[in-house]
Amino acid sequence: MSSASTFAAAPRQLWPVFAFVLALVIVTLVPQAASAQSPLIMPNSPAAVAPAPSPDVPAGQVALALSAHFGKDAPAIGGGLTWRIYAAKAQQGGGFELLKEDKSPAPTLLLPPGGYIVHVGFGLATAVKPVTLSGLTVREEFNLPAGGLRMEGRVGDVRVPAGQISFEVYKGSQFEAGDRRPIAEHVMTGEVVVVPEGTYYIVSNYGDANSVVRSDIRVAVAKLTDITVTHRAATITLKLVGDKGGEALANTAWSVLTPGGDVIKESIGAFPRVVLAEGEYRAIARNEGKVFEREFKVVTGVDGEVEVTAR
Repeated sequence: MSSASTFAAAPRQLWPVFAFVLALVIVTLVPQAASAQSPLIMPNSPAAVAPAPSPDVPAGQVALALSAHFGKDAPAIGGGLTWRIYAAKAQQGGGFELLKEDKSPAPTLLLPPGGYIVHVGFGLATAVKPVTLSGLTVREEFNLPAGGLRMEGRVGDVRVPAGQISFEVYKGSQFEAGDRRPIAEHVMTGEVVVVPEGTYYIVSNYGDANSVVRSDIRVAVAKLTDITVTHRAATITLKLVGDKGGEALANTAWSVLTPGGDVIKESIGAFPRVVLAEGEYRAIARNEGKVFEREFKVVTGVDGEVEVTAR
Protein backbone atom coordinates (compact mmCIF):
# COMPACT_ATOMS: atom_id res chain seq x y z
CA MET A 1 0.00 0.00 0.00
CA SER A 2 1.32 3.44 -0.90
CA SER A 3 1.93 6.11 1.72
CA ALA A 4 -0.89 8.16 0.21
CA SER A 5 -3.45 5.35 0.55
CA THR A 6 -2.23 4.62 4.07
CA PHE A 7 -2.75 8.25 5.01
CA ALA A 8 -6.26 8.27 3.52
CA ALA A 9 -7.23 5.10 5.37
CA ALA A 10 -6.06 6.38 8.74
CA PRO A 11 -8.59 7.65 11.29
CA ARG A 12 -9.17 11.37 10.91
CA GLN A 13 -7.80 12.14 14.37
CA LEU A 14 -4.39 10.69 13.38
CA TRP A 15 -4.01 12.77 10.20
CA PRO A 16 -2.09 15.58 11.98
CA VAL A 17 0.40 13.04 13.34
CA PHE A 18 0.98 11.50 9.87
CA ALA A 19 1.39 14.95 8.37
CA PHE A 20 3.91 15.86 11.04
CA VAL A 21 5.94 12.67 10.51
CA LEU A 22 5.93 13.21 6.73
CA ALA A 23 7.18 16.78 7.20
CA LEU A 24 10.01 15.58 9.43
CA VAL A 25 11.06 12.94 6.89
CA ILE A 26 11.22 15.57 4.17
CA VAL A 27 13.31 17.89 6.35
CA THR A 28 15.70 15.02 7.16
CA LEU A 29 16.29 14.18 3.50
CA VAL A 30 17.00 17.73 2.33
CA PRO A 31 20.64 18.61 3.11
CA GLN A 32 21.28 21.69 5.19
CA ALA A 33 23.58 24.51 4.12
CA ALA A 34 27.22 23.87 4.88
CA SER A 35 27.38 26.73 7.40
CA ALA A 36 24.43 25.27 9.30
CA GLN A 37 25.83 21.81 9.68
CA SER A 38 27.45 20.87 12.97
CA PRO A 39 28.17 17.12 13.08
CA LEU A 40 27.59 15.74 16.56
CA ILE A 41 30.23 13.89 18.55
CA MET A 42 29.51 10.20 18.97
CA PRO A 43 29.96 8.98 22.57
CA ASN A 44 33.03 6.72 22.59
CA SER A 45 31.66 4.34 25.21
CA PRO A 46 27.91 4.69 25.48
CA ALA A 47 26.99 3.90 29.05
CA ALA A 48 23.61 3.50 30.60
CA VAL A 49 22.10 6.89 31.24
CA ALA A 50 20.16 7.10 34.47
CA PRO A 51 16.89 8.96 34.01
CA ALA A 52 16.57 12.18 35.91
CA PRO A 53 14.74 11.82 39.24
CA SER A 54 11.06 12.59 38.94
CA PRO A 55 10.44 16.15 40.08
CA ASP A 56 7.60 17.13 42.37
CA VAL A 57 4.67 17.23 40.00
CA PRO A 58 2.44 20.22 40.65
CA ALA A 59 -1.29 20.02 40.23
CA GLY A 60 -2.42 20.16 36.62
CA GLN A 61 0.93 18.87 35.28
CA VAL A 62 2.32 15.50 34.16
CA ALA A 63 6.00 14.47 34.20
CA LEU A 64 7.23 13.15 30.84
CA ALA A 65 10.45 11.13 31.34
CA LEU A 66 12.35 10.56 28.08
CA SER A 67 15.30 8.35 27.15
CA ALA A 68 16.91 7.07 23.95
CA HIS A 69 18.80 3.87 23.18
CA PHE A 70 20.70 2.58 20.17
CA GLY A 71 18.06 -0.13 19.88
CA LYS A 72 16.11 -2.63 21.90
CA ASP A 73 18.27 -4.03 24.72
CA ALA A 74 21.10 -1.72 23.50
CA PRO A 75 23.02 0.90 25.50
CA ALA A 76 21.50 4.26 26.22
CA ILE A 77 22.68 7.22 24.16
CA GLY A 78 24.67 9.41 26.50
CA GLY A 79 24.81 12.70 24.62
CA GLY A 80 24.18 14.61 21.41
CA LEU A 81 20.40 14.33 21.63
CA THR A 82 17.91 17.08 20.90
CA TRP A 83 14.36 16.61 22.20
CA ARG A 84 11.44 18.65 20.88
CA ILE A 85 7.87 18.58 22.14
CA TYR A 86 5.15 19.76 19.74
CA ALA A 87 1.46 20.36 20.11
CA ALA A 88 -0.53 17.45 18.67
CA LYS A 89 -2.84 19.68 16.65
CA ALA A 90 -1.64 21.63 13.66
CA GLN A 91 -1.91 25.40 13.69
CA GLN A 92 -4.03 27.28 11.18
CA GLY A 93 -1.10 27.61 8.77
CA GLY A 94 -0.41 23.86 8.91
CA GLY A 95 2.66 23.90 11.16
CA PHE A 96 2.98 22.40 14.64
CA GLU A 97 3.76 24.63 17.61
CA LEU A 98 7.06 23.88 19.36
CA LEU A 99 6.36 23.80 23.09
CA LYS A 100 9.65 22.63 24.63
CA GLU A 101 13.21 21.79 23.59
CA ASP A 102 15.85 20.02 25.66
CA LYS A 103 19.35 18.67 24.96
CA SER A 104 19.74 16.47 28.04
CA PRO A 105 20.34 12.72 27.53
CA ALA A 106 17.30 11.74 29.60
CA PRO A 107 15.17 14.79 30.48
CA THR A 108 12.01 14.85 32.57
CA LEU A 109 9.66 17.57 31.35
CA LEU A 110 6.52 18.94 32.98
CA LEU A 111 3.49 19.43 30.72
CA PRO A 112 -0.27 19.75 31.10
CA PRO A 113 -2.26 16.53 30.52
CA GLY A 114 -3.14 15.89 26.90
CA GLY A 115 -1.69 14.78 23.58
CA TYR A 116 1.73 15.77 22.21
CA ILE A 117 4.21 14.80 19.51
CA VAL A 118 7.76 14.02 20.67
CA HIS A 119 10.68 14.27 18.26
CA VAL A 120 14.25 13.27 19.07
CA GLY A 121 17.27 13.92 16.87
CA PHE A 122 20.73 12.34 17.10
CA GLY A 123 22.82 13.70 14.26
CA LEU A 124 20.98 12.61 11.11
CA ALA A 125 19.08 9.86 12.95
CA THR A 126 15.61 10.83 14.14
CA ALA A 127 12.51 9.32 15.70
CA VAL A 128 9.04 10.73 16.35
CA LYS A 129 5.86 9.47 18.01
CA PRO A 130 2.70 10.80 19.60
CA VAL A 131 2.26 10.53 23.38
CA THR A 132 -0.69 11.03 25.66
CA LEU A 133 0.00 12.39 29.14
CA SER A 134 -2.19 11.44 32.08
CA GLY A 135 -1.57 10.62 35.73
CA LEU A 136 1.65 11.78 37.41
CA THR A 137 4.52 10.39 35.27
CA VAL A 138 4.74 8.97 31.74
CA ARG A 139 7.96 7.29 30.59
CA GLU A 140 8.80 7.03 26.90
CA GLU A 141 11.83 5.26 25.43
CA PHE A 142 13.01 5.88 21.86
CA ASN A 143 15.18 3.57 19.77
CA LEU A 144 17.70 5.20 17.46
CA PRO A 145 19.78 2.48 15.73
CA ALA A 146 22.60 4.79 14.67
CA GLY A 147 26.37 4.91 14.44
CA GLY A 148 29.11 7.43 13.82
CA LEU A 149 31.30 8.00 10.78
CA ARG A 150 34.70 9.77 10.97
CA MET A 151 36.90 10.30 7.92
CA GLU A 152 40.40 11.33 6.96
CA GLY A 153 42.49 11.29 3.78
CA ARG A 154 46.02 10.13 3.02
CA VAL A 155 48.48 10.19 0.16
CA GLY A 156 50.64 7.14 0.70
CA ASP A 157 51.50 7.18 4.40
CA VAL A 158 51.07 10.95 4.74
CA ARG A 159 47.89 12.35 6.25
CA VAL A 160 46.25 15.08 4.16
CA PRO A 161 45.98 18.31 6.20
CA ALA A 162 42.45 18.88 7.45
CA GLY A 163 41.86 22.09 5.51
CA GLN A 164 42.76 20.54 2.15
CA ILE A 165 40.21 17.72 2.03
CA SER A 166 36.47 17.43 2.57
CA PHE A 167 33.87 14.69 2.33
CA GLU A 168 30.27 14.18 1.22
CA VAL A 169 28.08 11.37 2.54
CA TYR A 170 25.34 9.71 0.47
CA LYS A 171 22.73 7.13 1.45
CA GLY A 172 23.13 3.71 -0.18
CA SER A 173 25.81 2.35 -2.49
CA GLN A 174 27.52 4.34 -5.23
CA PHE A 175 26.52 1.55 -7.62
CA GLU A 176 22.80 2.05 -7.09
CA ALA A 177 20.93 3.83 -9.84
CA GLY A 178 19.35 7.22 -9.33
CA ASP A 179 20.32 10.83 -8.83
CA ARG A 180 20.77 11.52 -5.12
CA ARG A 181 21.76 14.45 -2.98
CA PRO A 182 24.32 14.18 -0.16
CA ILE A 183 22.89 13.85 3.32
CA ALA A 184 26.00 15.58 4.68
CA GLU A 185 28.48 17.73 2.80
CA HIS A 186 31.64 19.74 3.43
CA VAL A 187 32.50 17.37 6.28
CA MET A 188 36.04 18.01 7.46
CA THR A 189 38.71 15.63 8.76
CA GLY A 190 37.97 14.44 12.28
CA GLU A 191 34.33 15.53 12.36
CA VAL A 192 31.85 12.81 13.30
CA VAL A 193 28.63 12.39 11.34
CA VAL A 194 25.92 10.41 13.15
CA VAL A 195 23.69 8.46 10.74
CA PRO A 196 21.19 5.60 10.95
CA GLU A 197 22.81 2.19 10.57
CA GLY A 198 23.18 1.08 6.99
CA THR A 199 25.20 1.37 3.81
CA TYR A 200 26.55 4.71 2.63
CA TYR A 201 29.07 5.95 0.16
CA ILE A 202 31.42 8.82 0.70
CA VAL A 203 32.98 11.14 -1.84
CA SER A 204 36.39 12.45 -0.83
CA ASN A 205 37.55 15.68 -2.48
CA TYR A 206 41.26 16.45 -2.11
CA GLY A 207 41.84 19.96 -3.41
CA ASP A 208 39.43 21.45 -5.93
CA ALA A 209 40.52 19.77 -9.15
CA ASN A 210 40.24 16.08 -10.04
CA SER A 211 41.50 14.14 -7.04
CA VAL A 212 38.17 12.51 -6.09
CA VAL A 213 37.70 9.09 -4.49
CA ARG A 214 34.39 7.26 -3.90
CA SER A 215 34.04 4.55 -1.27
CA ASP A 216 31.19 2.37 -0.02
CA ILE A 217 31.07 1.87 3.75
CA ARG A 218 28.85 0.22 6.35
CA VAL A 219 27.82 1.97 9.57
CA ALA A 220 26.97 -0.29 12.51
CA VAL A 221 24.78 0.49 15.50
CA ALA A 222 26.56 2.16 18.44
CA LYS A 223 29.93 1.99 16.63
CA LEU A 224 32.21 4.79 15.54
CA THR A 225 33.53 3.85 12.09
CA ASP A 226 36.82 5.46 11.10
CA ILE A 227 37.41 5.67 7.34
CA THR A 228 40.79 6.41 5.75
CA VAL A 229 40.60 7.36 2.08
CA THR A 230 43.79 7.02 0.08
CA HIS A 231 44.32 9.46 -2.79
CA ARG A 232 46.77 8.91 -5.62
CA ALA A 233 47.70 12.53 -6.17
CA ALA A 234 50.27 15.26 -5.66
CA THR A 235 50.40 19.05 -5.27
CA ILE A 236 51.86 20.89 -8.26
CA THR A 237 52.99 24.53 -8.40
CA LEU A 238 52.91 26.15 -11.83
CA LYS A 239 55.39 28.83 -12.96
CA LEU A 240 55.84 30.75 -16.19
CA VAL A 241 59.47 31.85 -16.44
CA GLY A 242 61.55 33.69 -19.00
CA ASP A 243 64.46 31.30 -18.50
CA LYS A 244 64.82 28.01 -16.66
CA GLY A 245 64.97 28.64 -12.94
CA GLY A 246 64.02 32.30 -13.40
CA GLU A 247 61.44 34.47 -11.67
CA ALA A 248 57.79 33.64 -12.21
CA LEU A 249 55.86 36.06 -14.41
CA ALA A 250 52.84 37.68 -12.81
CA ASN A 251 49.37 38.04 -14.33
CA THR A 252 49.53 34.64 -15.98
CA ALA A 253 46.34 32.77 -16.82
CA TRP A 254 46.64 29.00 -16.48
CA SER A 255 44.76 26.00 -17.80
CA VAL A 256 45.56 22.39 -16.91
CA LEU A 257 44.30 19.86 -19.44
CA THR A 258 44.24 16.09 -19.83
CA PRO A 259 45.94 14.60 -22.91
CA GLY A 260 42.47 14.39 -24.45
CA GLY A 261 41.92 18.14 -24.02
CA ASP A 262 39.56 18.15 -21.03
CA VAL A 263 40.08 21.18 -18.80
CA ILE A 264 40.85 20.13 -15.22
CA LYS A 265 41.70 23.46 -13.60
CA GLU A 266 41.92 27.13 -14.51
CA SER A 267 43.54 29.87 -12.43
CA ILE A 268 45.37 33.20 -12.58
CA GLY A 269 48.59 34.05 -10.78
CA ALA A 270 52.34 33.72 -10.66
CA PHE A 271 52.42 30.58 -8.46
CA PRO A 272 49.11 28.73 -8.64
CA ARG A 273 49.00 25.46 -6.71
CA VAL A 274 46.77 22.61 -7.80
CA VAL A 275 46.19 19.10 -6.45
CA LEU A 276 46.07 16.66 -9.36
CA ALA A 277 45.37 12.95 -9.54
CA GLU A 278 48.21 10.79 -10.78
CA GLY A 279 48.51 10.94 -14.56
CA GLU A 280 49.65 12.98 -17.55
CA TYR A 281 48.68 16.61 -18.20
CA ARG A 282 49.34 19.66 -20.32
CA ALA A 283 49.83 23.11 -18.76
CA ILE A 284 48.89 26.13 -20.89
CA ALA A 285 50.05 29.60 -19.80
CA ARG A 286 48.72 32.86 -21.28
CA ASN A 287 50.64 36.07 -20.65
CA GLU A 288 50.56 39.40 -22.50
CA GLY A 289 48.67 37.90 -25.43
CA LYS A 290 51.07 35.01 -25.89
CA VAL A 291 50.43 31.31 -25.21
CA PHE A 292 52.99 28.83 -23.90
CA GLU A 293 52.55 25.19 -22.94
CA ARG A 294 54.27 22.13 -21.57
CA GLU A 295 53.38 18.52 -20.94
CA PHE A 296 54.07 17.05 -17.50
CA LYS A 297 53.39 13.98 -15.39
CA VAL A 298 52.06 13.70 -11.84
CA VAL A 299 53.34 10.89 -9.59
CA THR A 300 51.54 10.04 -6.36
CA GLY A 301 53.06 11.78 -3.35
CA VAL A 302 55.70 13.63 -5.38
CA ASP A 303 54.90 17.33 -4.96
CA GLY A 304 56.84 19.75 -7.12
CA GLU A 305 57.01 22.64 -9.56
CA VAL A 306 56.22 22.67 -13.26
CA GLU A 307 58.03 25.43 -15.11
CA VAL A 308 56.75 26.63 -18.44
CA THR A 309 59.32 28.64 -20.38
CA ALA A 310 58.03 31.77 -22.14
CA ARG A 311 59.62 31.02 -25.48
